Amino acid sequence: MGRYYKLLERILHGRSDANIPFAQMRQLLKKLGFEERIRGSHHIFTKEEIEEILNLQSRGSKAKPYQVKQVRHVILKYKLGGQNGSL
Repeated sequence: MGRYYKLLERILHGRSDANIPFAQMRQLLKKLGFEERIRGSHHIFTKEEIEEILNLQSRGSKAKPYQVKQVRHVILKYKLGGQNGSL
């Protein structure tokens, strides 16, 4: 099982939202096909067929827990990264 599958699993289980490394979450979103724009400390992720825009900021080296929940919601809603996903 690859590093990104393990991270995806941690995000989807929701037990450690406060302990998700920000850099790894950025890389996961890029692997899922999101494009990233950076405006100051804001990392803005968009994907053509995804309605939501993910605006992420770090808290130290970790992702903010409420933003991890937003990412989880988008992954589940659009069924990204599943068995037939792009990871």
